[in-house]
Amino acid sequence: MEKYGLNQLRKMYLDYFESVGHLKMKSFSLVPHNDNSLLLINSGMAPLKPYFTGQEIPPRRRVTTCQKCIRTGDIENVGKTARHGTFFEMLGNFSFGDYFKREAIHWSWEFLTEKVGLDANRLYPSVYLEDDEAFEIWEKEIGIAPERIFRFGKADNFWEHGAGPCGPCSEIYYDRGEKYGCGKPDCKVGCDCDRYMEVWNNVFTQFENDGNGNYTELVQKNIDTGMGLERLAVVVQDVDSIFDVDTLQALRNKVCEFANTEYHVDEKKDVSIRLITDHIRSATFMTSDGIMPSNEGRGYVLRRLIRRAARHGRLLGIEGKFLAKLSEVVIETSKDGYPELDEKKEMIFKVLTEEENKFNKTIDQGLSILADMEAAMVAAGKTCLSGDEAFKLYDTYGFPLDLTSEILEEKGFTIDEAGFRSAMEEQRVQARNARKVTNYMGADVTVYESIDPTITSEFIGYDKLVADSTISVMTTESEIVEALADGDVGTIITAETPFYATMGGQSADHGVIKTATAEFAVEDTVKLLGGKIGHIGKVTKGMFATGETVTLSVDAAQRGATAKNHSATHLLQKALRNVLGTHVEQAGSFVSKDRLRFDFTHFQAMTKEELAQVEAIVNEQIAAALPVITQEMSIEDAKKSGAMALFGEKYGDSVRVVSMGDFSVELCGGTHVTNTANITMFKIVSEVGIAAGVRRIEALTAAGVSEYYANLEKELSEAAKAAKTDVASLVKKIAAMQEEIKALNSENEQLKSKLANQSMGDVMNQVVDVKGVKFLPVQVADVDMNGLRNLGDQLKQKLGEGVILLVSVQGGKVNLIVMATDEAMKKGAHAGNLIKMAAGLVGGGGGGRPNMAQAGGKNPDGVKNLMEQAASLLEQQIQ
Repeated sequence: MEKYGLNQLRKMYLDYFESVGHLKMKSFSLVPHNDNSLLLINSGMAPLKPYFTGQEIPPRRRVTTCQKCIRTGDIENVGKTARHGTFFEMLGNFSFGDYFKREAIHWSWEFLTEKVGLDANRLYPSVYLEDDEAFEIWEKEIGIAPERIFRFGKADNFWEHGAGPCGPCSEIYYDRGEKYGCGKPDCKVGCDCDRYMEVWNNVFTQFENDGNGNYTELVQKNIDTGMGLERLAVVVQDVDSIFDVDTLQALRNKVCEFANTEYHVDEKKDVSIRLITDHIRSATFMTSDGIMPSNEGRGYVLRRLIRRAARHGRLLGIEGKFLAKLSEVVIETSKDGYPELDEKKEMIFKVLTEEENKFNKTIDQGLSILADMEAAMVAAGKTCLSGDEAFKLYDTYGFPLDLTSEILEEKGFTIDEAGFRSAMEEQRVQARNARKVTNYMGADVTVYESIDPTITSEFIGYDKLVADSTISVMTTESEIVEALADGDVGTIITAETPFYATMGGQSADHGVIKTATAEFAVEDTVKLLGGKIGHIGKVTKGMFATGETVTLSVDAAQRGATAKNHSATHLLQKALRNVLGTHVEQAGSFVSKDRLRFDFTHFQAMTKEELAQVEAIVNEQIAAALPVITQEMSIEDAKKSGAMALFGEKYGDSVRVVSMGDFSVELCGGTHVTNTANITMFKIVSEVGIAAGVRRIEALTAAGVSEYYANLEKELSEAAKAAKTDVASLVKKIAAMQEEIKALNSENEQLKSKLANQSMGDVMNQVVDVKGVKFLPVQVADVDMNGLRNLGDQLKQKLGEGVILLVSVQGGKVNLIVMATDEAMKKGAHAGNLIKMAAGLVGGGGGGRPNMAQAGGKNPDGVKNLMEQAASLLEQQIQ
């Protein structure tokens, strides 16, 4: 048997199933699409769920893929054994109501024995205990002796996930020989040792489970086949584990080279070598799909993988940053199957290096926290770190439990591992409970899933706002219905519609659907899976029935206002590029009838002059009455025309190009005015930063601008009325009022000072001598901090050299000020330290400079005690 490489095996599999009528599809992203139940794609069938559930019609009823997958359920075991890994490629051939058991079994056997060349005598199939049909195909058609076909129960050979489609499995095991076995006399298929390895699993989806264990036969039976590419390579190449197959071995060897060590010499080092080999594959592929390290969701999975790999690099003694260099090997050995790796390698290297840098900072901070925990344990006479504290290190500082354990073990401490697991489980339960309700396939459960996938809608509203069409289907919030009556809330789907569904940043059309006797208020329009457009709203009159012809009328005023704002965003983008530079790219937008919002790439706040210039350019183009022309053309022709495309957006072969004279040309599927003059006017109302390198402009057009100025005029009139003048004289009146207020404030301060002086009276007879320093402690009634400062300055002039303490109770709180002269400070007086002690006696705190300090207190009852002890407090300072 030829020992094919992993990349060869992938191509052989896909080519084989393409030759038997399957559509070969490229791997889907690791990021699930419209599936809140999964953080990451974890199987070949996961991204194909809409085809299995019937939500969408597949491009062909036979499909084959090699899907990149991530599973982190056993992440703690990765490296510790050669069996576990987080990243793998899943080969799959799928049937959506086409072929079934016979073809699936025949093709799996033919591929393994004839294409790959595995010895048929070393292959052993298994079937579900009650699946006589599959057993018979294996025995009578493939020719396998009955004693070599194994029957297993539900736990091993029946796939189901709650309510919904399910079915038996048929697996194929390969006997790798006694050298991989456990040596027990009863070792056979199903043994836990590495001798008999499962290489293929055919899932026959033929039943519907009602959730109570009752099964009925499905009309449309499906095939879901899974085979781990790395596992197949292990068998074909006759190697110990996945870490020994050609591509992973190249990566493993590079890890050893960086660590200046060898594999299979030191088991402790082997753990780190395997872990790094696996984790860098996962990290490379995840990053290539746009996942960024973070502290939640799939971003946290990536962060954990990178940090675990980086830490194990430290354990191996690898110096400096090394993950990006390892990633080069992953890309080089995998780009045949995944060309996007090579295309995005610079981004991958940057992300890995930046995260490695962050980890180095985090681990140092975590070590400091752990040192504090150790000191606290010593002080408390404990030797076991609590599970909560260990989890804090893990969750907050990225410390894996084994790192914390290893450090503590060296110093004679242990960890409450059970408590750690409990804290982790508690977090997992919270995360699980926070998930949305899902169906058996894991996708959000909505009534729309049950709609016949052949039903579609066509949008015909670019040049008409009223159209007749037939109701295809209707739903309430929970079920498909034949009729909606007065007061019912629901969704109406028609064959054609002039209603624009929320898409591309443009808000949905509102309006009404009518018959001669019924009306339905459309409050939202949404795009559903499978090309359906749903009109969501409420029946306000009569009733509607499926199959009826209805008249759909879009709210013309809303559509018109929205179109003005949408067209204005095109003019705005071009004006921004003219003023700021061609680095400006659209980063998001939202247009509704009320306003427009435009996000764009720019690295600093716009100046008033730049905003005014942009606004002027847009208004010039509006006044120029440019014709707005929409054309459909190929994407290539659109690019040749110089049309602006949205960065990162996927476009079909045919696109709509919206031109506004020679000024603006963009790809756009939204609705627009026919001439820029229809926009009438444009006004920017705000410009702010919303993220690093991304700015946001909010603006108004047409009636929105008129309303904006009307509101300004109203506010000016109200301000003038409040100021008892007219709008024309308002500025002068405000200036006069400010002068008046300034004069009154000055007069007020003088009166307060006079009152404070009168309240204080002549206090110079209260001066006491404290070790040769004159000290004047004074209590006055109802004086604020400003008043105390003024009094202090006056008393300081009268006192000459010395220390002054002023205390006043005002509004149930205590105000304190201490002032010290230069000579007093030379003898040890310190206003800041003195006030800190004084404030403590009245339930407060404060501080300040040596010559002046202030404080507040919450306990007026302590003032008497303070005044009695004031001299002794100062005495402690004087040398």
